[in-house]
Amino acid sequence: MRRMEMRTVFVVLWTTIVLLKLAIAARLPLFVDEAFYWLEGQHPAFAYSDLPGLTAWLIRIGTEVFGDGLLAVRLPFIAISALVPWLVVRLTAREFDPQSAWLSGCAALLLPLLGSLGVMALPDAMLALATMLCLDAGVRLLRGVTHGGALLLALGLSLGALSHYRFIAVIGVGIVALLAIAKGREALRDPRVWIAIATGAAAWIPLLVWNVDNAEAGLRFQMVDRHPWALHADGWQFIVIQAVMVTPLLFAALLVAAWRLRRAPDDAARFLAISGGLMVLGFFALGFVADTERASFHWPLPGYLALLPLVGFVLMTWPRWLRIATWVTLALGFVGVVGYYAAVSAPEVRERSAGLKWYPSNFAGWDTLADAVREELAAMPADTVLVADNFKIGAELGFALGDPRIRVLDHPLNRHHGRAPQLQLWHLQLDDRAELTGRPVLLVTGANDVKFSALLQRYQTICARMGALPVSRVVNADRGAQRFILSRFDADATSGEGGCVTPALAHVDTPLAGARVDAPFEVRGWVVKDGSGVAAVAITLDGAPVAQAQYGAPNPWIVEQFLAGRSRDPAGVDIGFSATIDPATLAPGRHWLGLEITGRDGSVERWAEQPIQVAPAR
Repeated sequence: MRRMEMRTVFVVLWTTIVLLKLAIAARLPLFVDEAFYWLEGQHPAFAYSDLPGLTAWLIRIGTEVFGDGLLAVRLPFIAISALVPWLVVRLTAREFDPQSAWLSGCAALLLPLLGSLGVMALPDAMLALATMLCLDAGVRLLRGVTHGGALLLALGLSLGALSHYRFIAVIGVGIVALLAIAKGREALRDPRVWIAIATGAAAWIPLLVWNVDNAEAGLRFQMVDRHPWALHADGWQFIVIQAVMVTPLLFAALLVAAWRLRRAPDDAARFLAISGGLMVLGFFALGFVADTERASFHWPLPGYLALLPLVGFVLMTWPRWLRIATWVTLALGFVGVVGYYAAVSAPEVRERSAGLKWYPSNFAGWDTLADAVREELAAMPADTVLVADNFKIGAELGFALGDPRIRVLDHPLNRHHGRAPQLQLWHLQLDDRAELTGRPVLLVTGANDVKFSALLQRYQTICARMGALPVSRVVNADRGAQRFILSRFDADATSGEGGCVTPALAHVDTPLAGARVDAPFEVRGWVVKDGSGVAAVAITLDGAPVAQAQYGAPNPWIVEQFLAGRSRDPAGVDIGFSATIDPATLAPGRHWLGLEITGRDGSVERWAEQPIQVAPAR
């Protein structure tokens, strides 16, 4: 009876989570990596600069079968992720205990890293499936090599090779685990196992061929360029981050399972314990020398997949109160991660989070930008060429507009994320405006895609390539937390020489974002605008101008130090502004403080807004 109850809990939980994923996936804006994988799917190939081909192929299949939409992009990944917990249940029931199987399955469903898998179209879903197939094949081979076990191993190895470079870690750990067990060494002497391994190795050929043909660009990015390969102390954060992402008590249970069962008499338990333990330990050690700029908290997931079938051995020995606490914290962790995706799916939540550290910039602003671009293109000639500042903007607009051929400028982001070689292969990188002579151009520039201190230099670089950088329209999504500059170029425009007018660069020094004001307060800051200079600065509250600022106060530190002497604003160092605002005319509560900048060239730009709190009148 108890077994049937656990089975019912698992089935209900599985059904609920799959439906929840479908609901979120249908509304969650496309993450920038997903957009680029979609773009890859529109240019079919066996491998790409950042990944093997399988992720792009799955997205292309989803859109071909289900149409162009968010859910269509993600449906194959939701289906794959929905299969993984069942594989955990099946492996656990066959090798250990049916009762523990449903318990491990429930843990797999609620594990935040695994429970949220598939909501986004990322390679981790197929990577998880490939890992489970290889683990299942491994424990089967320990009982004796069969054609079915070898075929399962070949399938898992092939899918993993077509998913991500990180699958190399799964292969390496699996071989070590087999070598550590007598029956594993015996299995490795069987030719059927080596045929399976050879089949899996063959699946790496497209990726290797791509790298040979492209100066090892993908391998260098994944293995060399993105990692400092020098000792740093950030590796200790691994323990804290993993405890949060796995939830503390389950994380402890998984580690205890790996330690206790590493020398278990049961070969299957020993194989899983060694595999999972080495995987987690390996990524922990890697954290002291590897990349810390990009998200890596999901890397150890294959290790947890190996340990999940063993978690019942630990939980059954814990007192009841500790088991309850484990499930409660696990459920809260799952709700927290899925709740984040649900919150990010809501436009009003994204807007309210503007100015906060956790603002989801990679999910935000794309619909607003796409609408503005459509309006601009509708007012321009039919042969207008749309050009994006970087791969993020190009891929997101490509998906929104259904155009996989948007040209992209050279940008540090393209190289930082390993996408520059692919853009060059597709002939999508635009190096000079002269390449489009005779055709009008709409350029979309991202104002948040480089450090603020480097933004002026980025504008000047674009000027050097395009000959100008006119401000035709400013798109401020979520109060300017995502900001884009739209620039129109006529068909007969040529790359000019001499001064170039750039978009304005501004900052409000006082009051700080989130500050509380309860008396007439001063707004102070600075504005520069290369080429033309600034004619006027107006202060806005909630989008409406409320005061005209005095402009022209000296601020040599900004010009000489912060902007490194690059500013070509004719005002020189006299770039400061100030104005006094009386909050007595405002309702208490949160308001948005912003700037309206008028250039001497006639351009009018709305700067990003920041929140302030107006105190109730005394």
